[in-house]
Amino acid sequence: MDNGLDKERMRRWVLALGDEARSCCPDVSLSAEDMGMSDALSMLYDNGSGGKGLRGGSGASSPRVARWLGDIRKYFPSTVVRAMQKDAFDRLSLKDMLLQPEMLDSVQPDVNLVSTLMSLNGVIPPETRETARIVVRKVVDGLLKQLEEPMRTAVSGALNRAVRNRRPRASEIDWNRTIRANLRHWQKEYRTLVPETLIGYGRKAHRPQREVVLCIDQSGSMASSIVYSSIFGAVMASLPAVKTRLVVFDTSVVDLTEEMHDPVDVLFGVQLGGGTDINRAVGYCQSLITDPRNTIMVLISDLYEGGVERNLLQRAGELVQSGVQFITLLALSNEGSPFYDRELAGKLAALGVPCFACTPDIFPGMMAAAIRKEDVALWAAGQGVVTTPPARGGSV
Repeated sequence: MDNGLDKERMRRWVLALGDEARSCCPDVSLSAEDMGMSDALSMLYDNGSGGKGLRGGSGASSPRVARWLGDIRKYFPSTVVRAMQKDAFDRLSLKDMLLQPEMLDSVQPDVNLVSTLMSLNGVIPPETRETARIVVRKVVDGLLKQLEEPMRTAVSGALNRAVRNRRPRASEIDWNRTIRANLRHWQKEYRTLVPETLIGYGRKAHRPQREVVLCIDQSGSMASSIVYSSIFGAVMASLPAVKTRLVVFDTSVVDLTEEMHDPVDVLFGVQLGGGTDINRAVGYCQSLITDPRNTIMVLISDLYEGGVERNLLQRAGELVQSGVQFITLLALSNEGSPFYDRELAGKLAALGVPCFACTPDIFPGMMAAAIRKEDVALWAAGQGVVTTPPARGGSV
């Protein structure tokens, strides 16, 4: 084995295992940067779940934690920093420290941090609130830069093709559909096709072509989903051809449509936690719908219902029968497989409400498929997304 490669492997093991490995492997030399990385890891992960030198609360430990947050940004890539910050908040109860402006200045802004700030929204003191908004704004602006163009392109493209006309101008002709519709007019001797029927893309409508209702569960497990939903909601709200509403709920229902132009306002209007009454929220959204056959309703929830399940299923059935495209996202995030009520998801699926988790990168494609009135469950399967199978023996 190459001696240099063997030493590099030993170095990595020493960094991963911490102080005890350093004492057991005296032949492995660590640079000053390596020692800094090792100390930063030991501060969080040594001595069980409590770390070696970090602790929650306020007082003298705060400057030490602030320095540690700065150190990990110096030694590790941003993806690792985000994971370590999340571990620190979870393992060491550092949430209270985020109520201090100097702490917020030290952290790496990311979706997990925004979720934490959302959970602390009600107790953030006035002197820290503006700093918190700046941190949230950095995350929102970054996500907008990343997600806005794919969302706008997918939805606008689907809308332009959703309305057809039979007397199109030359620039409006949908050649693929026109050719398919006129194959019987193929002239073999001339090796050409005579298009007797022209099919074109629809001209821009004076009123919205689609209505979209985003209905989002405010329970703590849905925090990342709320962040991404607010971003996508803001993008859709900027499209004249889409009328978008944003509703959040726990045991009460709050309509945040008026704040949707600014995702930061939406996020600071959310109150994470509390109970869950999906039936009440779906009932409110049902009352907003004026054009069922052109409406897409997206419920984002883990489906742990605290309200009346039978009534929820009845409402869901009514919405589907009226022509609403009703979709349930069990999560809209990059956090892996969600926890959710599989039994209720199966009952909704039996009613024609597809239920699946969705990552932010495929959400624009899902909305485009819904706008084109495709079978969203089949579309999801084509993307490799596992949908919840219908419950056996009926929906209720």
